[in-house]
Amino acid sequence: MIEIRLYIAIHNNKERLFAKFKYDAEINKIIRSIKCAAWSQSKKQWHFNIEKETVNAIAKNTKRLAIVNTDTLRKQLIKRKRVVTIKSATSIKNTASSVPLSKNTLTTFTISNYNLNQLELIVKTLLLKAYSKNTIALYKGEILSLMRLLKDKKIDTLTQNHIKSYLLWLLQTKKYSEAKVHTAINALKFYFEQVLYRPKMFFEIPRPKKPFILPTVHSQNEVKKIIKSVTNVKHSTMLMAGYAGGLRVSEIINLKIKDIDSERMVINIRNAKGKKDRQVSLSPLLLNQLRVYYKQYHPKVYLFEGAGGGMYSVRSLQQVFKDAKEIAENYKPGGIHSLRHSFATHLLEQGTDIKIIQELLGHTSLKTTEIYTHVSKKLISKIESPLDKLDW
Repeated sequence: MIEIRLYIAIHNNKERLFAKFKYDAEINKIIRSIKCAAWSQSKKQWHFNIEKETVNAIAKNTKRLAIVNTDTLRKQLIKRKRVVTIKSATSIKNTASSVPLSKNTLTTFTISNYNLNQLELIVKTLLLKAYSKNTIALYKGEILSLMRLLKDKKIDTLTQNHIKSYLLWLLQTKKYSEAKVHTAINALKFYFEQVLYRPKMFFEIPRPKKPFILPTVHSQNEVKKIIKSVTNVKHSTMLMAGYAGGLRVSEIINLKIKDIDSERMVINIRNAKGKKDRQVSLSPLLLNQLRVYYKQYHPKVYLFEGAGGGMYSVRSLQQVFKDAKEIAENYKPGGIHSLRHSFATHLLEQGTDIKIIQELLGHTSLKTTEIYTHVSKKLISKIESPLDKLDW
């Protein structure tokens, strides 16, 4: 009897279930009639959505003519489930049947079981050390990228020269930015130092110099124009909150009703970047706007809720700001974080002490806050150009 081998492969950036068999007209006719069957011109094979029902249908409809071999498929699904289990440990929404998976989990089947064990160990250590979900996702993604290249080579056998060559490849071939290479280095450094306890591994690993990029700052008039271009009360209130408190986008969507203290006129920012709480002043103008918003929307827990309740999404708020900029005909680069940059710069221009601005922004280092001195109009305008000294 003819053997039909079922296996998973990547096709057009999606994981698909493939059926490989020696051509037989009758079997081919049955296979092409299976639900969601599609033909791959490159592989010359039929492929399907990865579903249990599809496997059962192939086995049932061809049982008189063929033997269905699922050995490879079973091994792949076991490995696939392990990666998804690791992913779920970081509270990233996904299921074993998600199609397509993110690019970070594509071609997972090339990763050895030994390296998958190391990946599990890395994620567990990150969780035990209470790293944020974003950091865990970033580190896991970078480690997965390396493991896919390693295949059967054990990740813990890498030398300094291996790592240097890999980082050079990221920069020159993959065209990683300096910041992204820093993330890759941080992920590997965490693994070798915190998981394998090899503190000297990265002593001689150089880091690419990060470019000095000035933040995008909108004038107060531009900020006003952006906010006033939004007609939706919820959207305009969110943008006002972002600018009034110099909040990060994650801090805006994480605000809860109880965080607004109208008695003391402060906003409580809880568990912000670096797991730090802080307080920012509550603008009287923002408070009035929040009351208008509350009467119209009646949020339950989160101050700004999504369409189905629960937390508003980061991507949706970023899109709100992008649309507002277009309506306001503001063509400066940068996303919603530019409101935070503008908040800090405008405070500096008003004469606010830079250490106070540091506290309001939640910066650990004053050096981070000092970047706003490079874009402050007040400081720059004090400098008289030598051109103006010329006798015309």
